Amino acid sequence: MARISAPLFGFGDREPVKTTDDYLRDNAPGGELAMTGPSPHADGVQLPVRGDLAHIRLAGVHFVPHYAVPLTHRAGPLGATIRNAANEDADVLATLKPGSLFDVLEVAGNWAWGEVQGGHDAVGYVEMSQLVRIEP
Repeated sequence: MARISAPLFGFGDREPVKTTDDYLRDNAPGGELAMTGPSPHADGVQLPVRGDLAHIRLAGVHFVPHYAVPLTHRAGPLGATIRNAANEDADVLATLKPGSLFDVLEVAGNWAWGEVQGGHDAVGYVEMSQLVRIEP
């Protein structure tokens, strides 16, 4: 069976963002697609899926309007705090040590939503000031 990857995304005159082999999977859909029942319920604390957005690796497993290819960031020299909402008063879900990798799936204002790289650890919001982008 052919292996498929996430699509290429173009942003104006910039180079397209290319996906890596990390997002290849063997379950290429064929023929007509149809909903056969409800999407499985996802634990939004350990799996990067919300009602509006999910990690591209979850396409075909969880139905949401948008899927994102992550942009890897590193926790800054003071580390980073993962919270359950995008505000300083929200509950702390986990703390990242300095240099830990965090995959950002969405940035809104001063907050990033994503997951600890490697998956199945912690999913939540981190202040952008606590992260440093890793250039591809």
